[in-house]
Amino acid sequence: MDSSTALLIVLGLPLLASGILAVAGDRKIAPEINILGSAATFGASLVLALDVYAEGPMLAGGHFFFVDAFSVYLTVLTSFVSMTTAIFSRRYMRREREHGRVGEAGMRFYHAMFQLFIFAMLLCLLTNNVGVLWIAMELATLSTVLLVSLYRTPSAIEAAWKYFILCGVGIAQALFGTVLLYFAAEKVLGEGGEALLWTNLSRVSGHLEPTVLSLAFVFLMVGYGTKVGLVPLHNWLPDAHSEGPTPISAVLSGLLLNIALYALVRCKVLVDGATHTHHAGDIMMGFGLLSILVAAFSLLRQKDIKRMFSYSSIEHMGIATFAFGLGGPIATFGALLHMLVHSLAKSSIFFTVGHASQMHFTQEIEKIKGLFKGNPLVGWGLMLGVMAIVGMPPFGIFTSEFLILTATMKDAPLATPLLLLGLAVAFAGLFRRVQRMVSGQVPSYQRPVAAAHVPVLLHMALVLALGIYMPAFLNQWFHTAVELLK
Repeated sequence: MDSSTALLIVLGLPLLASGILAVAGDRKIAPEINILGSAATFGASLVLALDVYAEGPMLAGGHFFFVDAFSVYLTVLTSFVSMTTAIFSRRYMRREREHGRVGEAGMRFYHAMFQLFIFAMLLCLLTNNVGVLWIAMELATLSTVLLVSLYRTPSAIEAAWKYFILCGVGIAQALFGTVLLYFAAEKVLGEGGEALLWTNLSRVSGHLEPTVLSLAFVFLMVGYGTKVGLVPLHNWLPDAHSEGPTPISAVLSGLLLNIALYALVRCKVLVDGATHTHHAGDIMMGFGLLSILVAAFSLLRQKDIKRMFSYSSIEHMGIATFAFGLGGPIATFGALLHMLVHSLAKSSIFFTVGHASQMHFTQEIEKIKGLFKGNPLVGWGLMLGVMAIVGMPPFGIFTSEFLILTATMKDAPLATPLLLLGLAVAFAGLFRRVQRMVSGQVPSYQRPVAAAHVPVLLHMALVLALGIYMPAFLNQWFHTAVELLK
């Protein structure tokens, strides 16, 4: 299988699966079709990654698609977490169906939209066209808006509406930034679609008008920063996470935020090449640091378990944004690793949170207790997930945060105390809350569930392994991506 074929299969499989599931969305085999489609997409993404790893960046489809070490790494991560989330959702959504929270039409809609959402994210990563990236990001927004409102409760509809309005306004800002980017590029590349291709823009970035590019980045930062969930553009994220189905919370935190940050980092590289300054990086560092601090203190006040972990997602995306803004080989390497281990750990946490909520029939933190005794695997899954996400050694997040902190001390020493404060507050807040949930006696209203343990154990094993040892091929992969993002 050549690279072009693998790329088309990666994009075509979720789109095909979405169509099939739109027809067979509530039948007994629908969850298996969802898993099979996701697993096949993951397999094709591995083939594509091996080709890129061996042969370098590639173009396909008449320059319409472009894959390099940065985009294919996120493609593999996206397809992998999508697959494990599909495995988790098989049991989780079946129980939601049994308890009447989702009907026949809702299950059909859920499975079809899940695959459409995966297609939209993969298209964001694999397209070579800035305009198509914007369209795919909007498609990802629309599909998840509908999934957030799946339960059709007043609070779910309100959360979906807030998500749609805020991200709609944000994506409109990103469109204006894209228009400005094209305005600068057409003076060098001429009119037409050639001026919207990443490969062409990267090649001539040094000849683009720096003032226009600086202004464009402000709009792109606000637009895509809203999708990343950066403060003060984050208000949609806690509501969307808490009201939507837990599998959607997992892919929102673990994948969609990464995709938006990917778009932002690509734009930063262009602006750096045009302006030869650290202007874009300074903006990203400011947004990132503000997000870390606000999210860390905000999670202390949360009463809903999914809202609490959504603020943790804001904090960690703030860390990655800050690191990419800081730049340099160490910080960029740390940011790439952080995106990987955060996606694995946070999706694993949402898996266990979903089962814990089903066991207690609530998402209120104060009412979730006795998980160690009630279901040891769920309890330890949540405990280990929190240990990983707060950066305890030897988990991979400790490694990524240590690299980012080291680079900060060297290149931005004044930001070091603020970064440490945010990390310490989040550490203390999450540990204080999770300790009460996993320990103590089993409450009378707790009920057993048939939990999906394999995705949780697999994710946590990978996060632990990456904290202890990084394979040579992954190390080389990240170093290649760091060179691309200079």
